[in-house]
Amino acid sequence: MTIDELLEGIRAELAIKIFGDDIEILKRKADEVAQVIKGIKGAVDVQPAQISGTPQLRIRVNRSTIAKYGINVADVQEVVSTAIGGVSVGEIFEGIKRFNIYVRFAPEFRSTKEEISNILIPTPDGSQLPLAQLATIEEIVGPRQITRENNQRFITVQCNVEGRDIGSFVAEGKRLLADKINLPPGYLITWGGQFKLQQEANRRLAIVIPITLFLVFVLLFSSFGILRDSVLILLNIPFALVGGIIALWFTGQNLSVPSSVGFIALFGIALENAMVLVTYYNQMLKKGIPVQEVVVKGATRRLRPVLMTAITTALGLLPLLFATGTGSRVQRPLAIVVIGGLVTSTIATMIILPLLYRWFKKKMV
Repeated sequence: MTIDELLEGIRAELAIKIFGDDIEILKRKADEVAQVIKGIKGAVDVQPAQISGTPQLRIRVNRSTIAKYGINVADVQEVVSTAIGGVSVGEIFEGIKRFNIYVRFAPEFRSTKEEISNILIPTPDGSQLPLAQLATIEEIVGPRQITRENNQRFITVQCNVEGRDIGSFVAEGKRLLADKINLPPGYLITWGGQFKLQQEANRRLAIVIPITLFLVFVLLFSSFGILRDSVLILLNIPFALVGGIIALWFTGQNLSVPSSVGFIALFGIALENAMVLVTYYNQMLKKGIPVQEVVVKGATRRLRPVLMTAITTALGLLPLLFATGTGSRVQRPLAIVVIGGLVTSTIATMIILPLLYRWFKKKMV
């Protein structure tokens, strides 16, 4: 919730922002958007921002009237601001502490509409006129806050998503809003919150992961010096990927940023186990042992190290898997992906990888 508030200023997963100039139109469109969003499967806690409901006193300066007396608008605003809000006229010191001295009207002269109407405005000829004679003063129910982004007003509709992934929810929401909400010219709708964070993370991962896999391949090739061995080790990654996806499906989780990070960690473990087995195979092969005997004995002798790596990693992630407190929404998807992927990658390492190694080596012969 803290991350959500830092992202969009709300305590929800999604923030639908409506940009425009008129507060009343923004409020009306926000209510319409909220009604549409409530009808989408998975939408919970849908709430438009409450921006109205604050009693206010609006003072409209009559420009033609003040022009007759030679008074500027700034002069009226300065008197009203000083009388009601106060103005700093100096400072007072108490040791090393420093406090501003503010001067304004006493509460009994500024707490009601009638008292504010009687504030005297000086004229250039030295006379004074009451504010009510120079401006229209009315009580209204105005907005409690006006939020801006990039110098443009906006209002937010917040909601959470349960039982489905945010990506499909936003796609359906965009389609429905485009069909049912008619925005005046100059108004637009944007989606933010965790969806925005997820999209940015996915764009980064789409660049980082291929580069990382390429660098891993270069390191493997520089270590083994054989292209087929490097490709054989990398083939363990798809098997790990299958296990992570099955684990997400089985537990009802969706692909998210934490689960994507879990896949990256899983790839590293899968590559490590494959490297352990292929390295031992090559050592045995250099001793002149036949390929068939190499794959059988190598898999048998390296079963314990591979299982130790997988089991210790899984045991270390069990507390995250069953976490329910603060941070569990981030920890659980990561642990699910890694543990599920370890199962399939370990099976692939000990069963499929030996078969592929044998096939590769026979091709070389």
